[in-house]
Amino acid sequence: MLTDEQVMIRDMARNYAQERLAPNAQAREKAGAIEPEIVTELGELGFLGMTIDPDWGGAGADYVSYALALIEIAAGDGSVSTMVSVHNAPVCAVLDRFGSDEQKERWLRPLAEGQHIGSFALTEPQAGSDASNLKSKAARTNEGYTINGAKQFISSARIGKTTVLFAMTDPEAGKKGMSCFVCANDTPGFNVVRVEEKLGQKASDSCALAFEDMKLPFEDRIGEEGQGYAIALSSLEAGRIGIAAQATGLAQAAFDRALAYAKERTAFGKPIFELQAVQFRLSEMATDLEAAKNLVLNAARMKDRGEPCMKEACMAKLFCAQAAERITSEAIQVLGGYGYLADFDIERMYRDQKVCQIYEGTNDIQKLVIARQLA
Repeated sequence: MLTDEQVMIRDMARNYAQERLAPNAQAREKAGAIEPEIVTELGELGFLGMTIDPDWGGAGADYVSYALALIEIAAGDGSVSTMVSVHNAPVCAVLDRFGSDEQKERWLRPLAEGQHIGSFALTEPQAGSDASNLKSKAARTNEGYTINGAKQFISSARIGKTTVLFAMTDPEAGKKGMSCFVCANDTPGFNVVRVEEKLGQKASDSCALAFEDMKLPFEDRIGEEGQGYAIALSSLEAGRIGIAAQATGLAQAAFDRALAYAKERTAFGKPIFELQAVQFRLSEMATDLEAAKNLVLNAARMKDRGEPCMKEACMAKLFCAQAAERITSEAIQVLGGYGYLADFDIERMYRDQKVCQIYEGTNDIQKLVIARQLA
């Protein structure tokens, strides 16, 4: 069901991920950073502006191609896939949909061309799933806005150069008082106060930010005042398709290693793959993986057709995140003691996948949204 172009993009992403990402994933995790040359290479291959029109520096690919590429990149390194996912959607997606031509030229083009990485600053210490409960404020002045507040769990803020951020221009209006802005990370008053230590995806920086009297001109507001909440929600379909693809890629990598090990490892005079208990475990893993892939690609195809796909995107993220936990856990079980060792990669994949059930809407939030869509 894939076009020649989709197959080409998938295979290019697979080759790159297996040749450049997977071999150094452990070293990347120990260093706690993604090498700048990886960012450059991803940009040159078109993976940092995949669905953006070539007129604005992007690759002009469809969402099926985007999902296929993310699956392969995640199979190479979960940390790199998070950077790629956040950069594409929501960062580039928001600028592409709501930015003016001037903003697209100044901000979107270098992001889509892969000149540098973008971050998305919505979540705050007290506002995760409840995205309307922001405390950061953007006070209007004669020259623009003065922004004060704090953000939490912001991916790529340390290595990025551009941030799409949200603050309240009218705190009394609730979510209708939220506005969206774009800024350079070296703007005075933009402070990365902490890079968090995490269970997994340690090469992807998750940052706590503080805005201290950060001044932005009017032209750095995206959309109208009060449109911020709608802008924040606008990228949920693409974002959740991306995280579902990421979870699927991590699961694929763990499954591949478990299957290869089962065919090589001998016990009781034969490969353990011939043991029914191992066959049943691998059969269930393969079934989960096939279902995950089809849920991701179904949501992506619907988005490419311009059809509403919030329910399908949430279903994909919910199932794929849960399947990734099952598959990586079972992969460890297939390898036994070796699966518990860092040298065999699967324990890192097990840690990396867990956050897929948390960010871009927790699993519980996905269930709530799906239920509302059913109603």
